[in-house]
Amino acid sequence: MANLTGGFASLQCAGAMHVDKGHMQASGLPFLSFRRCAQLDISRLGSMPRFMGARSTCVSQQHVRHRVSAIRASALSSLQDDTTKFFDFVVIGSGVAGLRYALEVSKHGSVAIITKAEPHESNTNYAQGGVSAVLCPSDSVESHMKDTIVAGAYLCDEETVRVVCTEGPERVKELIAMGASFDHGEDGRLHLAREGGHSHNRIVHSADMTGREIERALLQAVDNDDNISLFGHHFAIDLLTCQKNGESYCYGVDSIDIETQKVVRFISKVTLLASGGAGHIYPTTTNPPVATGDGIAMCHRAQAVISNMEFVQFHPTALSDEGLPIKPTTKRENAFLITEAVRGDGGILYNQSMERFMPLYDDRAELAPRDVVARSIDDQLKKRGESYVLLDISHRPRDKVLAHFPNIAAECLRHGLDITRQPIPVVPAAHYMCGGVRAGLQGETNVKGLYVAGEVACTGLHGANRLASNSLLEALVFARRAVQPSIDHMVDAADDADAGADGAPLAARWARPTLPSAAALGGGSALSEIVARTRRTRAELQAVMWEFVGIVRSTARLKRAEWRIGDMEAEWEQFLFRRGWAPTMVGVEACEMRNLFCCAKLVVKSALARRESRGLHFTEDFPYLEESRRKPTVIFPDAVQELTWSSKPLQRQLQCK
Repeated sequence: MANLTGGFASLQCAGAMHVDKGHMQASGLPFLSFRRCAQLDISRLGSMPRFMGARSTCVSQQHVRHRVSAIRASALSSLQDDTTKFFDFVVIGSGVAGLRYALEVSKHGSVAIITKAEPHESNTNYAQGGVSAVLCPSDSVESHMKDTIVAGAYLCDEETVRVVCTEGPERVKELIAMGASFDHGEDGRLHLAREGGHSHNRIVHSADMTGREIERALLQAVDNDDNISLFGHHFAIDLLTCQKNGESYCYGVDSIDIETQKVVRFISKVTLLASGGAGHIYPTTTNPPVATGDGIAMCHRAQAVISNMEFVQFHPTALSDEGLPIKPTTKRENAFLITEAVRGDGGILYNQSMERFMPLYDDRAELAPRDVVARSIDDQLKKRGESYVLLDISHRPRDKVLAHFPNIAAECLRHGLDITRQPIPVVPAAHYMCGGVRAGLQGETNVKGLYVAGEVACTGLHGANRLASNSLLEALVFARRAVQPSIDHMVDAADDADAGADGAPLAARWARPTLPSAAALGGGSALSEIVARTRRTRAELQAVMWEFVGIVRSTARLKRAEWRIGDMEAEWEQFLFRRGWAPTMVGVEACEMRNLFCCAKLVVKSALARRESRGLHFTEDFPYLEESRRKPTVIFPDAVQELTWSSKPLQRQLQCK
């Protein structure tokens, strides 16, 4: 069972971790060891990739052209081939965390950024609201901290909150120096917006497309850095790990080059995982199609500690296509987000009878934190039997609305709705994982050489509910904080005789994954049958998660979800192997399915462990806060892996000298 432990100090100070009694003493991740790991009843967890010939879907839009196909020469170029590549640093993910980190460590060594689709296709690119930071004289770090902790239902780690709120303004100034363009007021100063849960105007933004602007500026800087090589359309399969002196070490990652259909191995001294969240465990999410929990699942299989997975943030206001005058002709792959800033700018929520309802639920009304607003909307929909509510900003001056929310206005107008005259139909959608891979104050994990930043990480900042616009801030701060320890580890790893001077002896130790072929599967129809079955299974999993592990939960529904997911996963695996799938085979859709199963089960297990309602986790059986349970949920590595294909890494963990 997942454990509730007290605080994040175990990742931030020296000592050792002990889990004999389900709690943790102060420890530092660089010296973390697991004497006897708590047992977690999670079977058949996993992560495996789209089948032969499939392509990642990307959103078409204007972006900087990137030199993805022509990888730059480096000092290691003589060692590279098309299936094994050697770098000082490997970054998995091309959102704000991965790009910002890469730009810093590239001053000290060669860097590979591998990303699942196009470089711009990340959660960062879809972030509308902005970056929260204390940049106004009337604001203060203490106020930002208080807002963060209150929104996080007092589960936040106070030291982490202080670090992020204190260092945040400098990180924003660095973005501006790198060319990111943010909105300014008539006085020439940065225009600072306000969003739900914030007591001050402190949201730095670029209209309602802030993430896109940050992504543009960072990708431009990466494109100009000759020490960074960017590999698009590379799907990460599993981390390459080994055991040494009782501790786990990471030496890179295996990936699928989706365009060439080859397995490419990246060997590195340091790996940063910045792969985003797992929104697609649900059928409706604001996340792009790439957000299938790959990083969290890979880390779980690599024996990393996972924390707070029960806290899935549902954004209260995603555009409801059902309520639009002109319905989209095709189903969206991800819901269109209506930013929190609309409510921050005076937007009012009504039910379909045009009755304002938020004051009935919370004194802060529309400016209440996201968990409160999402549950309030959910309650209205269930009581009234309606499928969406209305968010009205039409009472604000037309020119202001169009200036602040041009992207939202344009999208709605495409479907016959003028937001300056009509309310916007909205509905909650899965949005952000507050839990993830447990990280210390420098982004370190319990796996040596493996660092995490961004949504994939659980740093303790968000607690039980993320405060609006704190996600980009956290990514920037932790990407920067992970730099120096990464450089130090890189220098130490350079003296590691086990890896050899060129890394080649280590690279050859792990058996290589294989791609499926018609011949290997006994005929062409088997592959198409596997693809079709996997897509059906994915939709079934998402439906179970929405029905039983949604905004409002209960023990009975969570247990039903646990049983259904376990059976569903077992049946899917059995189907694959009956059709000739081998344990060493990989394909994007199969690997995504493994990862979705893994993350879904981690969410369910963590939710069952928390016997109270706190923040984003609301359960009818335990509807109140329990002070004794104000602790993170922590999932430790299993001492014994289940002997199933989905629950263990494709590559067996080696024993290194």
